[in-house]
Formats: sequence, structure tokens, C-alpha cells
Amino acid sequence: MWAGHTSKERTGDCMLSDLLSEELVLLDVEASDWEDAIRKGAQPLVDNKKVTPAYVDDIVKGVNELGPYIVITEHVALPHARPESGALESAIGIVTLKEPVEFGSADNDPVKFMFPLAAKDSDAHIGALQSLVELLSDPDFFTQLEKCATPKDVVELVHDKERSL
Repeated sequence: MWAGHTSKERTGDCMLSDLLSEELVLLDVEASDWEDAIRKGAQPLVDNKKVTPAYVDDIVKGVNELGPYIVITEHVALPHARPESGALESAIGIVTLKEPVEFGSADNDPVKFMFPLAAKDSDAHIGALQSLVELLSDPDFFTQLEKCATPKDVVELVHDKERSL
């Protein structure tokens, strides 16, 4: 065991709920296009000192250069950039868009849900991503997510789903 690190930190074995907080949840966001959606969806990460504004710029730059690689499954985007782009703390947000937005992904557009991710290093968020993948494969999750009225409801939903995994 490394000094100052618990085995949980060392193995990256954190759950999605460990990186999620009510301050990082936005519901019914109105976005004019994919870039607007990313900037609005990632703003809580900036406001809560999880990432720098340059990190958000790098997400947008990545999509402009590489295409919509952040659209990871039907109707779902995982906006993220490399840790060195300005990730200050590992965190994840959950964003629902009022109207789905085209990101340019032939298979998975339009995007309705975003999970903006800040990863401080390449290992810290692996466990959280694994629990996110499990959530995304649960068809009930999105139905329930759409019914959430407050950020608190969303955080509780994630906790409940993780407990049942």
C-alpha cells in the first residue's frame, strides 16, 4: 500500500457515485448544437473546480478534429479530454438535454444524455467507467433518468442502481 493512498484509490476501484454529486447534474438543458451541449454540460465541472476551462475547450477541439468519438452508444455522449488538458479532480456529471442534439454520429445520434467526465489520471476512473457501462446497459436506467425532477433524484437513482449491480 502506498503512503496516503487507500487500496480503493490505488486500484481505481471507485464507483460512479463516488465521482458524482448533485452540483454536477443538469436536467433539461437547452442546447443549440453539439458544441453548445458540451459547453453547457461541462460547465458544472468548471464551476466546481474539477476541470479548467481549457479542458472543455479540448473536448470541443477533439470532436472537431476526430469526429463524434465521444458518442459511445445510442443517445449517449461521454464528453472527456486527456487528464493533462486540465483535469483537476476526477468527477462525472449527468446531463439530460431538453431536445436531443445531433453530434454527427451515424449510428448513435441524436444525443439525449451526456456524462461529462474529468479523469485526473488514466487509472482513477476505471471503476467508475465500469459502473457507468453497467448503468448504460440497463434499459430501465434511462426511463428512470428521464423521470428525475431534481439533481438529488438523479444521484439517488445512481446509488440505487449501483447497489443492485
